[in-house]
Amino acid sequence: MKLDRITSNPNRMNGQPSIRNLRLTVRRVIELLATYPNREELRQEFPELEDEDI
Repeated sequence: MKLDRITSNPNRMNGQPSIRNLRLTVRRVIELLATYPNREELRQEFPELEDEDI
C-alpha cells in the first residue's frame, strides 16, 4: 500500500510524518480531530486540509 498523503522528510518537521508536505504533522491532525469533532469546523480552521487528509 502506498501512502501518497503522508510524507516524511528528515529536514522538515524533525522528520515527523506530515500531511502532503504541509507543516501539519499526522500527530497534529489526530489531535485536531479530538478538538474539533465536527469536521466542518476543522476545515474552516485549516482550509488546506482535504477530506482525504482527514
